[in-house]
Amino acid sequence: MAENEESKIVGFIQLYPIFSSTRMQKLWLLNDLFVNENYREKGVSVLLINESKKLCKQTEACGLILETAKTNEIGNHLYHKTGFTLDIEHNYYSWDIDL
Repeated sequence: MAENEESKIVGFIQLYPIFSSTRMQKLWLLNDLFVNENYREKGVSVLLINESKKLCKQTEACGLILETAKTNEIGNHLYHKTGFTLDIEHNYYSWDIDL
């Protein structure tokens, strides 16, 4: 979580611990990153990602993974800027139950 000077939450990142069977190590899935619109473009997203990287090191994980839409220009720029590598070699599939 990121807080402002009044200790109000202005953003959060949601991580899930998973296991990489190919690396035989813990891996973190970055599932959500949210920053209140009044605090965007102030470095909050970068702060949250850097804290997530620290967690990876503290837990001896092999890294962070995430997925975002190709049309998410802000997110794609952010992840590249913060050192993530885009994997263009794999297909990602999903299956959803029709409710």
